Amino acid sequence: MARETDRFIAQNRKARHDYLIEDTLEAGLMLVGTEVKSLRKGGASIGESYAAEREGALYLMNANIPEYPAARVNHEPRRPRKLLVHKKELDRLLGAVSREHMTLIPLGLYFNERGRAKVQLGLAKGKRKADKRAAEKERDWKRDKARIMRARG
Repeated sequence: MARETDRFIAQNRKARHDYLIEDTLEAGLMLVGTEVKSLRKGGASIGESYAAEREGALYLMNANIPEYPAARVNHEPRRPRKLLVHKKELDRLLGAVSREHMTLIPLGLYFNERGRAKVQLGLAKGKRKADKRAAEKERDWKRDKARIMRARG
């Protein structure tokens, strides 16, 4: 049986530590053939990437999809890639980014059941150092509490 994390090509694990994720959504990616082959092979990185508005559309910036070694003509590894979202969704996201000072962070990159490349975006607010400490403290307490309950039987 496949786990939920098995479907991801690349994940941004640090995003949930650095940001408070308020909403998530799925967006399609416009890719070139060698990018798709490279993604299927693995090795993509979205750790330092983000989504931004450009010319009225949403783009995935700074995502690293390595070149496909068997190809004669290759793609640029860190080129901006257009994200495919519905117009209503785009307006809602851009409104939240401009009004509420939020950011769009890619949380994961995967292929759906139909074999299409998708990116899971999170609408997020940056955490302060104190927020990070509080979250870590709460996580440690939950772990200790579970340990105590197991010891009691």
